[in-house]
Amino acid sequence: MFTANPPTISSSPSISKALKATNPRILPFERTHLTPTRNQRNPRLFTTPVINSSLSTTESITSTPTTSPHPVPTPAHIRVDILSESLPFIQKFRGKTIVVKYGGAAMKSQVLQASVINDLVLLSCVGLRPVFVHGGGPEINAWLGKLGLKPNFLNGLRVTDSSTMEIVEMVLVGKVNKQLVSLINKAGATAVGLSGKDGRLLTARPNAKSAELGFVGDVASVNASILRPLIANDHIPVIASVAADENGQAYNINADTVAGELAASLGAEKLILLTDVAGILEDKEKPETLVKQIDIKGVKRMMEEGKIAGGMIPKVNCCVRSLAQGVRTASIIDGRKPHSLLLEILTDEGAGTMITG
Repeated sequence: MFTANPPTISSSPSISKALKATNPRILPFERTHLTPTRNQRNPRLFTTPVINSSLSTTESITSTPTTSPHPVPTPAHIRVDILSESLPFIQKFRGKTIVVKYGGAAMKSQVLQASVINDLVLLSCVGLRPVFVHGGGPEINAWLGKLGLKPNFLNGLRVTDSSTMEIVEMVLVGKVNKQLVSLINKAGATAVGLSGKDGRLLTARPNAKSAELGFVGDVASVNASILRPLIANDHIPVIASVAADENGQAYNINADTVAGELAASLGAEKLILLTDVAGILEDKEKPETLVKQIDIKGVKRMMEEGKIAGGMIPKVNCCVRSLAQGVRTASIIDGRKPHSLLLEILTDEGAGTMITG
């Protein structure tokens, strides 16, 4: 989500107009306006089109399903124009590591899940080096229910006793992780599934409120040496947010935290958190007040003013911590949008809020 000046193709009409004329549903989430506040804070260009990984129609999660079983192909000249305009963005990120935290609606909806997986594989194919970190709250809750156990939360964190920890590890490492690996492999990339335990990738320590939360942990240290050869060989590491302490005790760790610490350890170009909100808002009741770009000082000021609160606080803190450790930019993006990853990386517009150092 950086500002670039894509090549001008004078012989063809506006791509956005051409896409709409050919297929009005090709841009189901195109923004049509900016508030003055956002323009003053971060004037951006909004000329780069949304890129569909299949280069055909995109199905919005809230749209009415098409009656035709086959999408209408996008004309060839428009496909070429779109790829041509993506060149500056691809050049910017080629060979760079990006860490993506996956969860929320993008994990629960099959349509959005397919969108995220296809985006990830496309980015890998054009030379980016993605690392994929995931949680799996809904799956954990479903399996707890099957076993007659009731999920219990404290201030948004799962209370994890020994029985719950066993189920968390089984679901995240044994089920969700391997499903994601299979989907990525099926889409044409090569994924390798790991947890924090593998190769001592992560060492956990008890959370400060462990007396109340049980086996909920924080990241004590990261050993990224196991990831570097995988990334260098164009494999996509898929990492479940479970780790053990020095005594081998397993801990459930917040996936945002894991993603942030991995991004810092790998010297990532970008950290991306997929969420169920539009991003950071000036007014949490008004989605149109989305802050497109902000620095650490601005974020801290918004927190002091109470504009950043609740579940957004740990996500913002995670981003700030990673930036302080050398990550170039961190973005909190709307995972409810199809192809939000491509919007964030391959367009000026982005798909949420980008935080800079």
